[in-house]
Amino acid sequence: MDVADNGFDFDRIVERRRTDSLKYDGASLQGKPEGLLPLWVADMDFKTADPVAAALIRLADHGIFGYPAPGASYYDSVRAWWRERHGYEFDARAVVALSGVVFALAQAVRAFTEPGDAILIQRPVYYPFTDVIENNGRKLVNSPLVLGEDGRYRVDFDDFERKLSESRAKLFILCSPHNPVGRVWTMDELERMGDICLAYDCLVVSDEIHADFVYQKSPASRRHTVFSTIKESFRGNSVVCTSPSKSFNLAGLQISNIIIEDPALWRRYRKELNASGYSQPNIMGFAACRAAYDEGGPWFDELMTYLSGNLDLLRSRLSVLPGVRLIEPEGTYLPWLDFRGAGLNHDEVNRLLIDKAGVWLDEGTMFGPEGVGFQRVNIACPCAILADALDRIEAAMI
Repeated sequence: MDVADNGFDFDRIVERRRTDSLKYDGASLQGKPEGLLPLWVADMDFKTADPVAAALIRLADHGIFGYPAPGASYYDSVRAWWRERHGYEFDARAVVALSGVVFALAQAVRAFTEPGDAILIQRPVYYPFTDVIENNGRKLVNSPLVLGEDGRYRVDFDDFERKLSESRAKLFILCSPHNPVGRVWTMDELERMGDICLAYDCLVVSDEIHADFVYQKSPASRRHTVFSTIKESFRGNSVVCTSPSKSFNLAGLQISNIIIEDPALWRRYRKELNASGYSQPNIMGFAACRAAYDEGGPWFDELMTYLSGNLDLLRSRLSVLPGVRLIEPEGTYLPWLDFRGAGLNHDEVNRLLIDKAGVWLDEGTMFGPEGVGFQRVNIACPCAILADALDRIEAAMI
């Protein structure tokens, strides 16, 4: 066991089957055979930080789970994390606590656009972006990211501006850091996108749920830049979606913090929330978020060291697989794998992984047609699990 000096044991394998886990118990719901090794949906196979678990135990021991009304200390915790980790200063009154980022995106679609309005995204991208647009009767406009010869995705700014100009899109949903291609956008890239959106009166809703995950050893080593911090004008033309759920493995507790600094936008958003009948997240989510941000920093820092090791393992093992290329991630724990050189079509790759290797990844077409020939892998698991999956894939391909 690789246990760090501080006692964090990310090598420990925790049995998740028969715990009502979507990742481990949801195969039949997803049309997959039982017994697969799952490295797909974006939760981690690590126990959360001890201070978070302790806070939940204290709350459970208290035994009363009434309506929550978090006080100033909750918002101070959220603000402190973002100030210290990302240099982002905002007023507590700008925070809207919700159940999750996807719900927040759907509410933004309804609050700031009308049925039939155009909304811009950049595929391949997190598939709920498409869902919240189409399921709410809005028009999806895609400005696809471009994969360069160097294996790095970039924004096609000419296409981006042309699509905004032609569609008159009212909203742009930005994924930053980007899931699944792993880009941590530079300040220049973000500024250019933001300036174009301002020029065409297009509101930016920035999904920054993976903001904490930036690899210091990446070829483009940098810290995450919060979109609204780049220019004062961006603060009045953006909604920033945050959550501790990815960083501390809290997805099932359903807590997010949406930051809307423009008062008029904040009021429009709250009006839509009121119309939906939504009031506040669950009390456990508030307790977990506060404990994570107050006391979970050392755990998270060690997690990043461990994930960097898993990424090193993935990179090394893929180097011997014929026709499989790692799209080098700058952020997230969800690397994007290019199988197009393996001599198999997309369906054949899926069958090889599922039927022959017994490994469940996220197939690329979930993220749009630009994902044909790609797979997304979740490396937030004990090293032994990742090694097992890579052994299986290698045996199936060689």
